[in-house]
Amino acid sequence: MSKLQIRTYDNRDYELSEQELCHLDILKRLSEPTISELISKESPNLLIFPQDLNVYGDKIGDSHIFEIQDKKLVTNNVMGFIGYRNTKISISSRFTKGSNDYFLHYMLQKVFAINLFDLQFNTDNESIFNLLIYLFPTFLKRALRQGIYREYQTRRYNDPCVKGRIDISRHIKLNIPFAGNIAYTTREYAQDNHLTQLIRHTIEYISNHTLARNILCNDDDTIEAINVICSSTPTYNCNQRTQIINQNLRLVSHPYYSEYIPLQQLCIQILQQEEMNYGNDNDEVYGILFDGAWLWEEYLNTFLSKLKFEHSRNRENKGRIYMFSDSKSVWCYPDFMNRDMVLDAKYKGYESWANVQKEDYYQLITYMHLLGLSRGGYVVPIRNNLNHRTLNGTGGDINIWGMDVDFQVKCFKDYCKLMSESEYSLQDKLKNADK
Repeated sequence: MSKLQIRTYDNRDYELSEQELCHLDILKRLSEPTISELISKESPNLLIFPQDLNVYGDKIGDSHIFEIQDKKLVTNNVMGFIGYRNTKISISSRFTKGSNDYFLHYMLQKVFAINLFDLQFNTDNESIFNLLIYLFPTFLKRALRQGIYREYQTRRYNDPCVKGRIDISRHIKLNIPFAGNIAYTTREYAQDNHLTQLIRHTIEYISNHTLARNILCNDDDTIEAINVICSSTPTYNCNQRTQIINQNLRLVSHPYYSEYIPLQQLCIQILQQEEMNYGNDNDEVYGILFDGAWLWEEYLNTFLSKLKFEHSRNRENKGRIYMFSDSKSVWCYPDFMNRDMVLDAKYKGYESWANVQKEDYYQLITYMHLLGLSRGGYVVPIRNNLNHRTLNGTGGDINIWGMDVDFQVKCFKDYCKLMSESEYSLQDKLKNADK
């Protein structure tokens, strides 16, 4: 079957052409499973953020990446790139226009602390997979915070220092006439294993990448992390890359080394980049996807924290507030709160109050009441702010704080400059909210 590439936007309807409808069976292969079902199939070539689907309030695990309705491809709140065989779909943010999805890349740069200023890209699959390389240092450092990965390995030795089971047949083969060595086999809890070898192969691949090699020496923490992996893999052999990848297709399941799972997936994608760019004939789904609501919230936290807003984190039980004074059985997590106001991050186009859903009103008003605050609001990626509305009953004001994210620029560096100005503008508005 011929190759198919579709480029669309999140939360949009895309009209399928007659040629694209010929790929309907493959499109359904991507659309019918929920995100949780795709993950449960343990596809190492599919990376989805957030990785813990159970802790985020929007329950993205129950949703679909997109749906097929009549002759339309209907996307949801997920951005990124996904492919199956020769069918590849790029989903950009609906809040920016044009061929360059600068908004998505800018949020990724801020959230994952990567430097994309010198990267020329658009939304084709080659540039998205190049982005994987720039995520590598962050994933590596997160994993190493849990220590170097170790697992039991079977080692075969032939020396005088016996510390395992003697291998009689190998001893006879290697040590006659006897010269003092003994062949034996032992089990060791070793740092040099299939996963650390995979990471080492990824490091060597990136170090030979013309555009990306500098990310390995961007900061002292990255340099130290790379040195740890290199010193832990003395048996590295560049000719064993395919063998190492195959050994890592089954993801690690050790509960202590949880941060190594996304790193393992990322390494596999990077090392298989060429295969994915030019067609993949097997039955594995591959790609990298981001939940828009999660990414928008994490991005806002990179600068709202400067205004002393506390960002709730379900996984760490940080920012939890309880519904009742006499029980801790029911709780909720506001997105951002300080002593003056509570904010709800919404990756939605609230261009008028009529667009705000009742459930969103109820959610914010509940936060305000429980925290005893008279001011709350939504932070959305739109150009204009809306005048506040005053609540009945106990009172209080609700605002919609808009942040401009759509700029017509010639390069990503110019976009970053305007986004920085937009961030400062939003901070000033929040500072002066009571004035």
